[in-house]
Amino acid sequence: MKSDSRKASLRCAVYTRVSTEHGLEQEFNSLNNQREASEAYIKSQAHEGWKLIRTRYDDGGYSGGSMERPALKRLLDDVRAHRVDVIVVYKVDRLTRSLADFAKLVELFDAHQSSFVSVTQAFNTTNSMGRLTLNVLLSFAQFEREVTGERIRDKIAASKKKGIWMGGVVPLGYRVENRALHVVEEHADFVRGLFRRYLEIGSVVRLKAILDREDMRLPIRMDGTGKATGGGLSSRGHLYKILSNPIYLGRLTHKGQVHAGLHDPIIDRETWERVQLLLAEHAQRTTASRQDSDALLAGKLFDDHGNRMSPSHAAKGERRWRYYVSQAILQGRKQEAGSVARVPALEIERRVTEAVRAASAASDRQRSSGLRSAQRGASGRGTSSDLPAARLSAVDLDTNLGAAVERVVVSRTTIEIELAESAAGDDHNRILIIPWTPPSPQRRRETKARANDPPR
Repeated sequence: MKSDSRKASLRCAVYTRVSTEHGLEQEFNSLNNQREASEAYIKSQAHEGWKLIRTRYDDGGYSGGSMERPALKRLLDDVRAHRVDVIVVYKVDRLTRSLADFAKLVELFDAHQSSFVSVTQAFNTTNSMGRLTLNVLLSFAQFEREVTGERIRDKIAASKKKGIWMGGVVPLGYRVENRALHVVEEHADFVRGLFRRYLEIGSVVRLKAILDREDMRLPIRMDGTGKATGGGLSSRGHLYKILSNPIYLGRLTHKGQVHAGLHDPIIDRETWERVQLLLAEHAQRTTASRQDSDALLAGKLFDDHGNRMSPSHAAKGERRWRYYVSQAILQGRKQEAGSVARVPALEIERRVTEAVRAASAASDRQRSSGLRSAQRGASGRGTSSDLPAARLSAVDLDTNLGAAVERVVVSRTTIEIELAESAAGDDHNRILIIPWTPPSPQRRRETKARANDPPR
């Protein structure tokens, strides 16, 4: 680590650390105690040329499990700059409690010819035996830290099983006092209103759109640090979280398990169960519609403002009409929709299929012509069976149009089609632009019997 030649003087830096800020305001605290012992040790080694440098490296209120400590960072920077020869600490775990981090520190010290000394444990890294002993000690320190973490996690789990609030983000409708949840009636009324209106409307998307039109904002609350939160519009994710949170039924969750809580419920059981049933039915319908959808351009169609156009339908008796509708309309953002916010599915699928099929056929003719020319110029043994097959057959397009296109953008005057690589082949031009005019409402109908018929 160091050369055999003794330095005239060794610059010694004292590093101190405590995990909490408790007691730091005292005139003589733990940091002072560590520094005093370390400075005394340095004085005892004056005959070896040890000298204390004036720079202080004190981390008060920082865990030894992390390297993100300001004083430690400054110390390591000074080591890299060769301004420190010996790092002195009161105990090894003051520097770090992580064996992996300690190994990195020892490697850094070695690379910059610096030594590490623990005052109370009489360890240093100037020899292999010292490093071995330190590794063993750090292993036990890390073991103690992990066991402490397990105890804390077990305590939280046991407390939640008993219904005790163990901290975290306080849900809307409650406040925390003496480590217990208490209902805030004003905010609880807001939560009850969301549950009631969801049962009336039956859709989170429509509920959000109505709340936004009414400018219904979240109540303003104060968190534990005195910071104000709330006051904005509810997002769909927040609405789903509120409607599905068992805490409003007087329960607590922990790792997927639900336990009876000690706090008062905000929602009665009948309302809660009706809402959960409706949420589950909606999720099941959404999953089924995604799996069984006959929309050939699902996920690939956009309006000219960049909004995705999602499959939708209307039905009356045995008749069924399919559409693609801009998400801006579905989410209540009508002003953000493109020039065409709703298109008949059969019409747009037919036009895109025809355009892709025509482009594929033209490309295949061009490739076939080039191959025949090459065959005639060669041995002449090639036959028509050597010609490349069409990349996309009619059956492929009729059942899997989405695989042939990467993106389709529709406006009032054009349809812009970006071909997928599998459809474009080696062609450089993957963009097709075809003119079109949205059909009149009289033509926007199709029967349920023909809803799955392939476009002709």
